[in-house]
Amino acid sequence: MAHPPATGPIAFLSDLHGNLAALEAVLGELDRLEVKRVYVAGDLLLGGDEPLAVWHRLQDLGAVCARGLSDMALASVDPSSLLPLDDEQRRLARLFANTRAAIGDLVAERLRRLPEQVRIPLVDGREVLMVHGSPADSGQEISHDLADEEILSLLADDPADIIVCGSTHVPFQRTLGEYHVVNVGSVGSAPESGIAHYTVLTPRMSGADILQDWIRYDELQAS
Repeated sequence: MAHPPATGPIAFLSDLHGNLAALEAVLGELDRLEVKRVYVAGDLLLGGDEPLAVWHRLQDLGAVCARGLSDMALASVDPSSLLPLDDEQRRLARLFANTRAAIGDLVAERLRRLPEQVRIPLVDGREVLMVHGSPADSGQEISHDLADEEILSLLADDPADIIVCGSTHVPFQRTLGEYHVVNVGSVGSAPESGIAHYTVLTPRMSGADILQDWIRYDELQAS
């Protein structure tokens, strides 16, 4: 699917994990910033209490989504095949089964059909690649604690100029030669409890401005 060149600000989110309150808080910020185009780097539904509502909200937005590991699991793994061995595994198996039941077969199939990679041209001729993990392997994450050489190996000589990823839940940016790597953190499952991360990229003819920020959604729920 070809995407039109981005001439205005675009938002990148990741790892929503079925957390509707966190997503709504971020969308409120994006509305305030007048950002209309939303891209999501996978792990959309598994983990929170409102997976189906999150899916419908993304569809209403016209959000462009890539497929994460948990999305593929929901699309391909039969919950009855899981054989948990301890209490924590049993908890996770119940969560998986409940999420799969909530979203149903149709949404599971749509998750399966999501692309692993999304490419977005920018008005200055550069290109953004969005992937859940890394260009080399959508299941292998780019984390902030990797050395430059390790990150470069995961970029696999991809032709894109800006690599946007998620998976680790920890946002960061790093410039490596001609590449700019942006991990957008997590909307629904950030390490800091009650916080949702988001990234806004504004294309310029001389490059791109990249804002990484967060909002507390737990305080919004309490108010």
